Amino acid sequence: MQVTLHTNYGDIALTMLSEEAPTTVANFIQYAKDGFYDGTLFHRVIPGFMIQGGGFASGMEQKEVREPIANEANNGVANERGTVAMARTNDPHSASSQFFINLADNDFLNFRNETESGWGYCVFAKVSDGMAVADKIKDVETGNFGFHQNVPNEEVIIRSVTIDE
Repeated sequence: MQVTLHTNYGDIALTMLSEEAPTTVANFIQYAKDGFYDGTLFHRVIPGFMIQGGGFASGMEQKEVREPIANEANNGVANERGTVAMARTNDPHSASSQFFINLADNDFLNFRNETESGWGYCVFAKVSDGMAVADKIKDVETGNFGFHQNVPNEEVIIRSVTIDE
């Protein structure tokens, strides 16, 4: 299954890893089908690390999300450049709508064990086309917005999402 993020910087096509992360993929697809991601921002950009989106509308307004899902990071898929993983809080099972695209091999985000510090971050997709767009986004100037850091000074918008099943 392919999902395309249509951003104001260009399109990023993702191949879903449905076998490796079925719950996570289903969660992401449902948010996409509901139109949740339309108009959301890549609100956290850290060159050499990742770009994160899927939780804030224009003006850094946090969106209401569904219940969190179980972490499937123990699926054997590593957080390598070009993979897409779920963002979460310190609680390993707190992922809801936010996701990030790895800009580098981020081995420290991989599953090690089922402890709070070892769970890691679940990879559920890979960028199949448009990594150049992600690399363009990483070069935007960032600053602080309230208590948020690494926020693009000019909004990077996910205008819409299309799904090819």
